Formats: sequence, structure tokens, C-alpha cells
Amino acid sequence: MPALPETHPLNTRTGASGLVRAYRGDRPEVTPVWFMRQAGRSLPEYRSLRQGRDMLDTCLDPVLASEITLQPVRRHGVDAAIFFSDIMVPLRLVGVDVTIEPGVGPVVAEPVRTPADVERLVALDPARLDEALEPIREGVRQTIAGLAEIGDGTTPLIGFAGAPFTLAAYLVAGRPSKDHLEARTLMRSHPDAWDALTRWAADVTGRFLRAQVEQGASAAQLFDSWAGSLPLEQYREHVAPASRLALDAVRDLTDASGRRVPLVHFGVGAGELYGAMDLDVDCIGVDWRVPLDQALERIDADVTVQGNLDPAVLGAPWEIVEAAIDHVLIAGSVARAHVFNLGHGVPPTADPAVLTRIVQAVHAR
Repeated sequence: MPALPETHPLNTRTGASGLVRAYRGDRPEVTPVWFMRQAGRSLPEYRSLRQGRDMLDTCLDPVLASEITLQPVRRHGVDAAIFFSDIMVPLRLVGVDVTIEPGVGPVVAEPVRTPADVERLVALDPARLDEALEPIREGVRQTIAGLAEIGDGTTPLIGFAGAPFTLAAYLVAGRPSKDHLEARTLMRSHPDAWDALTRWAADVTGRFLRAQVEQGASAAQLFDSWAGSLPLEQYREHVAPASRLALDAVRDLTDASGRRVPLVHFGVGAGELYGAMDLDVDCIGVDWRVPLDQALERIDADVTVQGNLDPAVLGAPWEIVEAAIDHVLIAGSVARAHVFNLGHGVPPTADPAVLTRIVQAVHAR
């Protein structure tokens, strides 16, 4: 297994951080906390920086991507940064005509609806990403340098990528979908084409994830926005194998002591799938629908849990927020370790001051 360079943060600064310890199953004295979508629309400094700029272009600007990643670390004092990017970035870089339309989301110019469409898509060689991902690598390098100057310099960066099913769902529907009927139809009608599509997506997204880890990310999260639309058996047969392939892209990377980079798997609405989502990962992210202790029973494995404060609570009076924090911490106490987070991303309407106060409250427990 290839070891990361001696200069990698896991070998120099972040290996003993609360987040990495928790992911690896060593419960730290203070519960680490970060928020999905902590970098983004809830922050006025982000909105100012993004004004008049296209989303994907912003992600591919190393200076901007790094600065946006660092903003919530400076403001909230969270225990991790998560690299600011978008799951569509590797698709654009490999040659897919995709845009992020304000108020809509990802829009694919030529949806992939038939086996012939799949054949044309997978002809795009994922190896072209080896050079095309350089803006991402540079953005990570600049972020790592910036994190070294915040606090004691030990805050780790989390790399992330979209799971193959979520990417495939966008590619097939051409835009966000409520029920992912088009993707599920292709899956059922043409399973061989579906398999080719998701394996290709796993290759693409896995290269995106590996680039972030090689340049300095201390953990890797695979994010499956739409997994919850599937029944368990369909997930196991048609989705889990490709997700495992995506995670395999970084599974072999180790620190100097031979310990692999921590792997996190998160799915939205995936309460019935948790057991199947343990694809030899270190941590399972849990959304707000299932208490952490119940999710752990469904997972039935010795893993760390991450989550799962309901984002809707952020707009409630503080005494309600505080009670919800305690509820999550108590439920998470049955796991080997717990990383406090929301059960999904920070809403754009969230008050940043509330997020800062949550970090302080979790640290004080």
C-alpha cells in the first residue's frame, strides 16, 4: 500500500487531531464538530466573494476555492475544513457538458437515457482527469497552507466526492429530480448499461477524491445525495458495488505508520440502507431522520458515526437548539466515537452566529 509523503498533514499535523482520532475509533476528550456545507451561502463573506461568479468556475479557481474553504474555520472554530468544490466538477473536467443553474442545480446538456447514450459517455476516458484536476490539486495545496496558519495549525481538511449513483442520477435525468424515475428506469431496464455507467462514474469521482487526499486531505467522504430513493436490495445490487469502487480509489493510501486515510460514507434518506452502506469504511454519516443509536444498530458494525442535528433546528430558540445538541450527543455516546455534524447541509438561511454557538456548546460538553 502506498504511503503518503512524509510532508502530508496526516504525518505532520493532523494525525492526532480530534477528527482523525474519532474517525479511526479513538474517542477524543472533546467531541469534534464540523458542518456539511459549512462553506457557502450562509456566510456573508462567501456571498460577497461569489457575487457575479459562476459556481463551477469558482470551484476551479484555486485561490477562491481555498479561501471559501477556510472561511468557516476562521469564523466558527470547527474541527475540520471540507474542501469547497462540487460533485459535478470531475464530470465537467472529463468532458461532460454540465452547468450549475442558479435556483435549479446541475443541468446536463445531453442526458444519458439509453444504452447507446451510455456507450458514448463512457468513451470519455477518465484518465484525462490526471492533468485536468490540477486546479483542484492546487486549491487543496493552498488550503493546507492556509490551515497551517489557523489556530494551532492542526485542523484537518476533508476531501469529498459524489457517489456514483448520485452522479448517474443527474446524468440520466439531466437535472435534479424528485423521484429519480429516469435513473431507476435505466437501472431496471438495462442493468448492463447501468453497471457500465456507474463504474465509469466511480472511476471519475474516485480520481477526484484521490487527488484531494494526495495533496493533503486527511480524510475522504463519499456523499450520496439520492441513495434514499432506492429499496435495500436494489441498492445492494446496483449501487453499492460502484460506491465501493469509488472508495477503493483512496483506500490504499496510508500514513507513515501504515494506517489508511479515514473513509466516511454519507447518504441522504438512507435509513433503510445503513447496513449496506458500511463498505469497509471508518465512519457512517447519518441524516436527521434516524437517531444515531438506532442507526448504529442498523449498521451493526464497529464504526464511528457522524451527525446528526436536524438543520431545521437552527432557526429555533437557543434552548431548543441546546436540547437537540444534548440529544444528539447522548445518542452518539453509544458508538466507538462520534463526530458531531448536521443531518444534512447548512441551509442558506442559517444564522452564522448560531453555528458558532453550536461549536462552542459541543466543545463545552
